Amino acid sequence: MLNRGVLIVRPAQPYVDWALSLDDSGIAPRANEEQTVYLIPEFGDDLEAEKVLKAVFAEIFERELDGWHTDESRWPKNRTLATFKKWFRIEMHSIVEDLCVDELYDDEA
Repeated sequence: MLNRGVLIVRPAQPYVDWALSLDDSGIAPRANEEQTVYLIPEFGDDLEAEKVLKAVFAEIFERELDGWHTDESRWPKNRTLATFKKWFRIEMHSIVEDLCVDELYDDEA
C-alpha cells in the first residue's frame, strides 16, 4: 500500500460549457468518460481529506484547464475551491495499492 491518496477528477457541466465556448468545433470533454487520477498526500478521515483538497485543488484546476486550452487568458478568473467543486466531480480515496513490480517513476521529472 502506498503512502498516498487518490483524487479522481471528472469534468462537470461548467467545465464542458467552458470548453465548448473556446471554439465552434463542437468538441468538448465528455463528462461521463473523461477522468484524471491524481496521487495526493495521504489522509485518514474526511477532515484530513478536505485539508488535502484545499492544498492541491489550485494546481489540479490549472492542470485540467491547461489540458484543454493552454492560453491562460481564456481560463476562468475565479478559480476558488467552490468553483472547482462546481466545475468537477471529484472522488477521494485513502487506500492506494500498487500491484506493479516495476519501480514507480515520474516521466516528467
